[in-house]
Amino acid sequence: MPDQPRLEIEDISRRFEGRDVVNGISLQVAPGHVTCLLGPSGCGKSTSLRIVAGVDRQNSGRILVGGTVVSDDQQHMPPERRGIGLMFQDFALFPHMSVAENVAFGLAGGTRANRSRVMDLLERVDLPRFADAYPHQLSGGEQQRVALARALAPRPAIMLMDEPFSGLDNRLRDDIRDRTLALLKEENTAVLLVTHEPDEAMRMADEIALMREGRIVQRGAPYHIYNNPVDRAAAGFFSDINIVRGTSRGALTETPFGQFLTPGHKDGAAVEIVIRPQHLRIDFDRQGRGPNPTPSDGAAARGIVERARFMGRESLVEFRMEYDDSRLKATVPAVFLPKPGTPLWLTLRRDRCFVFPA
Repeated sequence: MPDQPRLEIEDISRRFEGRDVVNGISLQVAPGHVTCLLGPSGCGKSTSLRIVAGVDRQNSGRILVGGTVVSDDQQHMPPERRGIGLMFQDFALFPHMSVAENVAFGLAGGTRANRSRVMDLLERVDLPRFADAYPHQLSGGEQQRVALARALAPRPAIMLMDEPFSGLDNRLRDDIRDRTLALLKEENTAVLLVTHEPDEAMRMADEIALMREGRIVQRGAPYHIYNNPVDRAAAGFFSDINIVRGTSRGALTETPFGQFLTPGHKDGAAVEIVIRPQHLRIDFDRQGRGPNPTPSDGAAARGIVERARFMGRESLVEFRMEYDDSRLKATVPAVFLPKPGTPLWLTLRRDRCFVFPA
């Protein structure tokens, strides 16, 4: 039997000065699971988190923790009574307290039991040797781990995390994320994470709720939401995209790469076929053939290189298509830097294309 939700958000909305900042958000988070509110700045994700924490109050809807209503139109339980841990971008460690004292802050009970819990958490974040040090003596990554240990010390049923890794050096970020995720899973904590970084959401979340203008526009596991975007904006939020435009006629659309099936679109309707750069491929077997700017074979089209850049693990090549002068981008593993003006044949993976109304 699946775990019952530990956090339930039911149709919450929040208005500021007549504007809907959060509009009908509903989510459930189970023990040991990470749900990520993902979206651009200003989409309402941090406001949603503050409502769950209790530091802001919704205009409508309700919040349940462990099946108990903590906020609705009749009652509003204060943050300190909700059993919720908080982690923010600002670690907010107390500079006059040692690391151990910071982690112990907010713990009730005897000193001996508290010391045992503190040292256990410091062991698990690999910082026991810094128990008597002060925050200013630690690196940013070490401070982040202290903040995590402090948030987990009271054994909160739910952890709310608002952009907690954005202040870290890129070289440390992946390691700290992995350590944090492992510890949260060990503690069986239900986690609601807010971020604007798709890579972070993909790396940490069991479920992603993609937000836009105060609403959740798509929910699902990272694999599903990446490979089945609900619209062009959703596809483009996770990576660069190419857009091939056309007109649907008889459920078919003519493109530089031949005809595409576009069922469900009326005759004369403008459509956009979206494909990510990694799924646009250079067909080296066709090189040396003469120009053929018509999509007669339904598979390949010729583009003229406009720019090529090496990105570290791959090369990004930008093309102007002979068929219609549209611009497309392709990524190629390792180093591939053709000169501008070089004609190359391109193919695409049709099973990785998405068709949306224009």
